[in-house]
Amino acid sequence: MILLCIVLGAVLILWTKKQKEANQIRIGNIITFSISLTVIFGTLLKIYQKDFNYQEDLPLHLCSFLALIIPILSITRKYVLYEIFLFLILGGTLQSIITPDDYNYLNFPFFRYWFVHAGLVIFMFFATVIYKMNPTIKSVGKSFLGMQVYMILMFVLNFFLGSNYFFTNRKPNAATALDLFGEWPQYVFVVEALVIPYFLLLYLPFYLTKKRSNAS
Repeated sequence: MILLCIVLGAVLILWTKKQKEANQIRIGNIITFSISLTVIFGTLLKIYQKDFNYQEDLPLHLCSFLALIIPILSITRKYVLYEIFLFLILGGTLQSIITPDDYNYLNFPFFRYWFVHAGLVIFMFFATVIYKMNPTIKSVGKSFLGMQVYMILMFVLNFFLGSNYFFTNRKPNAATALDLFGEWPQYVFVVEALVIPYFLLLYLPFYLTKKRSNAS
């Protein structure tokens, strides 16, 4: 699945690069709205099937939340949104692709999981190439601050709902990188300490590419 997503993402970006600007913007909107509508449809489907649990199924986990608001970036193409979303998606959503917590196969939950998570990552590379946006070192700080705002909101919401959105109260049931960081609340503090170094590591390829481009 990861290999398929890489191939499809690369083909989509290369094909879009050859289109006129108006079509590029249209394609970007189609991508983001498709991602967002998939999350909304999945939530409504659970409600219709009477399988909805507000403590688990609200679209408030980081990837689902980002999927809901990602159309704002494709519509406005605001650079500050790109800065904030880039490292949250590459740092969080990419991790969900490498260590998925949903092992359904060839059904709607499977499609939803991969379409949303891979779609978010692909779109951020799409925005980098097609919208010609690139992060700076300041983008790391902005994305970190955006994460803190989101995490505080989830802490408050989880307190009132008894939920575990953004895994602030306990680790996910499936094996993830959080298993390396101890039990709650230790893993929360470990993640906080690692976020900026992790974001800087993600920024490094952009920095090296920009430096090589300037040198030539």
